[in-house]
Amino acid sequence: MSYKIPMGPYHPALEEPYKLDLICEGETVTDAKLHIGFNFRGIEHLAETRNYIQVIALMERVCGICSNIHTLTLCSAMEKLTGLTPPPRAQYIRVIVAELERLHSHVLWAGIAAKLMGFKTMFMTCFEIREKVMDVLQAISGNRVNYSMNRIGGVNRDIEDPQSIVAMIDALEREMVKTIIPIFTTSTTARSRCAGIGVLTHAKAVSCGVVGPVARASGVGQDLRKEAPYAAYGEMEFEVPVQPDGDVRARLLVRALEIMESCKILRQALTKLPPGELASGGDGSKFNFTTGTATARVEAPRGEVMYSVSWKEGSRNPSRVHVRTPTFVNMPSVRYMVQGARLADTPLIQASIDPCYSCTDR
Repeated sequence: MSYKIPMGPYHPALEEPYKLDLICEGETVTDAKLHIGFNFRGIEHLAETRNYIQVIALMERVCGICSNIHTLTLCSAMEKLTGLTPPPRAQYIRVIVAELERLHSHVLWAGIAAKLMGFKTMFMTCFEIREKVMDVLQAISGNRVNYSMNRIGGVNRDIEDPQSIVAMIDALEREMVKTIIPIFTTSTTARSRCAGIGVLTHAKAVSCGVVGPVARASGVGQDLRKEAPYAAYGEMEFEVPVQPDGDVRARLLVRALEIMESCKILRQALTKLPPGELASGGDGSKFNFTTGTATARVEAPRGEVMYSVSWKEGSRNPSRVHVRTPTFVNMPSVRYMVQGARLADTPLIQASIDPCYSCTDR
């Protein structure tokens, strides 16, 4: 006999309010239905009432974990409407902050995944490393969250001591190689809770259109930093980790390996950081926008973020700002991941896509 178990909208395994209706036969999940929309902040509508300076501060608050990525994508779209190109040093600083944010996001997710496995020692280890990353972001920007680094035509702050950040990167890389990757790949706890659990096949990943680590864990080797380089990524040498199995363990491994690649990118960017100005376009007191719509795509920690910005010449406010976040396209895949899974595994399975419903419920 089948029965329905609601998970959410408020549940210890859910970071934010959404709901999964799980259809079960005994302890096995046969199907699921996802419900979102429990929060609505109206950020896209508010953007139409803000000028080109204020809208950057507003869109930075779409998400707390990947706030920099939202302003980077927004500013990239607005730069197409103003004809401005950030100087080389600004492009490198954008890469550095974006990769530090990726480290923060992936290490945070690894800690949450460990907690959901019941692996609390690993949870504390991950969050200790996360603090070190946040200390560096605070040293650069003055903030632990919402860094206010991006502006139209460049960045607001310089990196005056690149070598101090290199020291942190070295320490983080050592910790990853020594502790996190070996434990997650060899631990009996991690294997039993992750291997073969929540499988998303390559074919289903393609049909669902998933992005980011979720796609790469199912054998879809897509990464905008390689496929459509932006900022200074075209000058960086790095690999795109891909795993074929499509299970929770594969998604964990992809993120762990991406941390190593982010360390590699950071080391290159900090070493080759060119001299020069931080922004083009003067003091930013007046920009001339052309009438039209511009789009920009950036590889966020969770996958592709796309912004579409529409403007009318002579206006200080955008006429439309539309955001497509990675969670919006990744979350329907949870339905297929939980089919055939044990009920007890569903909290970890849904967490394995690293969902950000504050991004989705804008």
